[in-house]
Amino acid sequence: MMRTTRWMVLPVALVLALICFNTAHADKYASTINVFKKSDTVAPFFEDCYGYAVFPTVGKGGIGIGGAYGSGQVYAQGVPTGIAKLFKATFGFQLGGQAFSQMIFFEDKRAFEEFTGGNFEFDAGVSAVAITAGVQAKAGTEGATAGASAGPATGAQAETRYRKGMAVFVHAKGGLMYEATIGGQKFSYTANKQ
Repeated sequence: MMRTTRWMVLPVALVLALICFNTAHADKYASTINVFKKSDTVAPFFEDCYGYAVFPTVGKGGIGIGGAYGSGQVYAQGVPTGIAKLFKATFGFQLGGQAFSQMIFFEDKRAFEEFTGGNFEFDAGVSAVAITAGVQAKAGTEGATAGASAGPATGAQAETRYRKGMAVFVHAKGGLMYEATIGGQKFSYTANKQ
């Protein structure tokens, strides 16, 4: 029993370490945006949206009670406007940890202002479109590596549309978690100082 508990705590500890170690590199946003731009499903949203929020790393973990956290940058018409924080607390069956990147596209100014106007929360049952079809990880003498495949080469993807002025995409970085919805994610927004 003690051995099983240790293995269950490991994924949660790894996610928490990712959250605490989230370094502040200016290019992490550009790198994450480039990953999403490579997806044929996501690329058209960059051309037609009013703005977007990019979260390079969202950590999620839980054993019965869980949570998620991430910090991101918000853009309007390609210009950074502020910082957003993502929070989520969950209860119920869940086991494991996961790290992923997330992009939220705003179809128009109204959706952008709704997201940045205060504390915003996704309704229960809202799902994100995963652009990662396969994740592979390996450990070797040079350290651990992970890779992901995305795009049409991995299979057909359903047509994606805005829902209430927003479209959400995730790209798995690694980990396992038995939960697919983003409903209940809460966001706070702080505008850049002028």
